[in-house]
Amino acid sequence: MPLVTAVCRVERLLPDSGTIGVTAIDKRPVEGPVRVRPLGLYADVQADRKHHGGEDQAVYAYADEDAAYFADVLGREVPPGLFGENLRTSGVDVDGAVTGERWHVGSSLVLEVTIPRIPCGTFARRMRVDGWVRRFTEEGRPGAYFRVVKSGPVQAGDVVEVRDRPDHGVTIGELFAGISAERARAVLDAGRPVAPKVRVLLDKALARG
Repeated sequence: MPLVTAVCRVERLLPDSGTIGVTAIDKRPVEGPVRVRPLGLYADVQADRKHHGGEDQAVYAYADEDAAYFADVLGREVPPGLFGENLRTSGVDVDGAVTGERWHVGSSLVLEVTIPRIPCGTFARRMRVDGWVRRFTEEGRPGAYFRVVKSGPVQAGDVVEVRDRPDHGVTIGELFAGISAERARAVLDAGRPVAPKVRVLLDKALARG
């Protein structure tokens, strides 16, 4: 059964050598229900709001299965929150999620899949692994961002039900790898509303021809 196995939000802002000077990537599991609103989890923050957060990146989910893969690769634990995720899941293919599909989580929360996580320098400094951005990219296990369709609480143990999956079938993994113009047109031709950050990726694919 697809489940949320951990809910994570910022523990504290950490010093960072990037342009902002601090980072909110230090997410840790919390107990009990947490309210999720259009800009994310209650009491969570993003330090670099130009590149992180916003309605199309309100919630970031990462799969237990992918975390276990990286734990084997790195020879170290990958506990919930290490990658800066808000939700750790089990039994649902996060990278195989179709952009635009909706997840009904727990009693009332509804999330819509938008775009993959793109690794950045902050993430690399967090991991302290040589060539981390390249390595993370090559593995093709980015996790997914979501926008909030309907606000509600979330907590560890909540059931995840995937509904309303678009017929175009373009997945988070495909978007991360770089989709063709043909696949980008398929998303647009589906006649469904497209989140702004998804549209940016589609326009880039169309421009490449």
